[in-house]
Order: sequence, then structure tokens, then C-alpha cells
Amino acid sequence: MFGLGYQELLIILVIVLILFGANRLPELARSLGSSVKEFKKGVSEAKTEDTSAAARKEEEKKV
Repeated sequence: MFGLGYQELLIILVIVLILFGANRLPELARSLGSSVKEFKKGVSEAKTEDTSAAARKEEEKKV
């Protein structure tokens, strides 16, 4: 994963734990999860709009 081994990931986790504290980690993870969810929703909506626009162009070409 990104060229990082288990030791590097463990060090990063410890640094994050020290910076933010154990009480804020669940809140940070929750906000990160909701951000990823909104991003995926936006990407899928853009694909849907793009697909429907392409279908409209095909219909116009047929007429």
C-alpha cells in the first residue's frame, strides 16, 4: 500500500493518536467516511448525467 510497510503505518497511527487523542479518532473517522460517501455520490451522479447527455446526443443524431 503506497510502498509503506507495517512499521511505517504503525508509526503514522501513533503520531495521529498523539496529535488528535483517542477521543477524537472516532469523530475523525466518521467525518472521513461521510466525506468519501459524498464524493462517491457526486462521481456517480456525474456519470449518470454524462450517460444521459450522451444518450440525448445519440437520439438527436438519429432524428
